[in-house]
Amino acid sequence: MKEEPKDLWLYENEAFSEGFGIVCGVDEAGRGPLAGPVCAAAVILPKGLVIDGLNDSKKLTDKKRRELYDVITQSAVSYGIAMASEQEIDEINILQATFLAMQRALDKLAVKPDLALIDGNRAKDFGLPVRTIVKGDSLSASIAAASILAKVTRDRLMEQLDAQYPQYGFAIHKGYGTRRHYAALREYGPCDIHRRTFLKTLHGD
Repeated sequence: MKEEPKDLWLYENEAFSEGFGIVCGVDEAGRGPLAGPVCAAAVILPKGLVIDGLNDSKKLTDKKRRELYDVITQSAVSYGIAMASEQEIDEINILQATFLAMQRALDKLAVKPDLALIDGNRAKDFGLPVRTIVKGDSLSASIAAASILAKVTRDRLMEQLDAQYPQYGFAIHKGYGTRRHYAALREYGPCDIHRRTFLKTLHGD
């Protein structure tokens, strides 16, 4: 049986009908890895824009994500992409660092949204009304677009960092805790971009 196509504009249209004029989607990539920053994106799409193949970034191939990245950045009313560093993650914890990256992404928008739709079930005061949507990256066009921008941006950065730290294989696993990554950590120890607070388990291996 073929799945019915989901209406990715359901949450946005609901907000428009309540009187919110400009709605943006916010999502992050890189909460789980042992290395590198967390990246967030905020995206305002033109009302009702249909982007073929738009979906949660985790459900798309790398090639498709990169193609959609170009479509989204070219067609968005405005978008912002920002990071919180591995040092900030260690200092304030991953949740707060994620919020920090989201705030920075929102601050980069050229147009101030009236409402932010945020993926997940937690948010903070971003200085504007917010709604959290669990699995929002597969339910909302704006959040799906943000998830793609955040993921592609972070992947590209990890590929660049791979040239600096070739022994860890960042281009392949993007900093996530794969078997190969743990083996490299045991052999070489952590490098500058490792999140020290994420490596506590390493010594117990």
